[in-house]
Amino acid sequence: MIRSLTLIAALVLTPAFSWTTPAANATVLFDEGKRALEVDISELFPEQSRVQISRWIEHLAHSLTLVYGHWPRERWAIDVEPVSGSIDDPIPWAQVHREKIDRVAFYVLSSVSADTLKHEWTGYHEVAHLLLPYRGWGDTWFSEGLASYYQNLLQARVGVLSEEQMWQKLYDGFARGKADDRFDGQTLLLVNQQMREKGGYMRVYWSGAWYFFAADISLRAQSNGAYSLDNALKQLNSCCAAQSLSVAEIIAHLDASTDQKMFSELYQRVYQSRKMPPYASLFAQLGIEIKNGQVSLVADGANARRRREFLSSTAL
Repeated sequence: MIRSLTLIAALVLTPAFSWTTPAANATVLFDEGKRALEVDISELFPEQSRVQISRWIEHLAHSLTLVYGHWPRERWAIDVEPVSGSIDDPIPWAQVHREKIDRVAFYVLSSVSADTLKHEWTGYHEVAHLLLPYRGWGDTWFSEGLASYYQNLLQARVGVLSEEQMWQKLYDGFARGKADDRFDGQTLLLVNQQMREKGGYMRVYWSGAWYFFAADISLRAQSNGAYSLDNALKQLNSCCAAQSLSVAEIIAHLDASTDQKMFSELYQRVYQSRKMPPYASLFAQLGIEIKNGQVSLVADGANARRRREFLSSTAL
């Protein structure tokens, strides 16, 4: 079945490239640039659940266009399979497969509403991975950091989170990274390498999110709000979408696109860090005060104006 993505403007449904025939039960969605998303929802779901999951996927795919206007790949796929579990965790497992066609696999409770899925962070985290043309191994903190950062921006931009909720969730993530202090004194590089055997996930993920948050703030400050991480990722996508790059190669392209060494210098600082980098000053630059672990947004002034700019893309 072929149909347009209902959350995006009316589209021409003829792909601009040659590709193999989708699976018999798949739905193919298109963004405004005729990029194609093949959605395969297992027939093991009840029909009403399939309808709900389809609505969620359309919403999720739309959120990804709010970074720089289109999907990162000419063709990509989402597979959804049923799984048992608790309603408190409607998506117990998800994974990105870096293949010739990038594929995101979701394992979802059999009976769950689209609204419940829209409010679950996991979907936004997984699709945000596709913003990097990443080869899929090495420097986990970098790829997971980008996904952890953008999962919050995407939720706010698509209307699931308020501005205050977005900043609170970002702050809470950094606080979890700081609290994961078992390996303080060891470099992030070492903790990253040993993470699957020894733990330290929160420090790894949120140190990475700190990297992209700090980079985003710096780019916006230098350009007086005209250029941000959204723009840098758009330029990276323009040159390298079909490639499979190492983190070092990605950073080299990001530095080149901004005509400076900010990304590489920040990389050296973060991967050699021996505990979660400090983040209070980053929030302060955006008119965000922290009181007993709760964010408080300053209403007026230049910092407040800059903070609100994160709610929409500078690359659109």
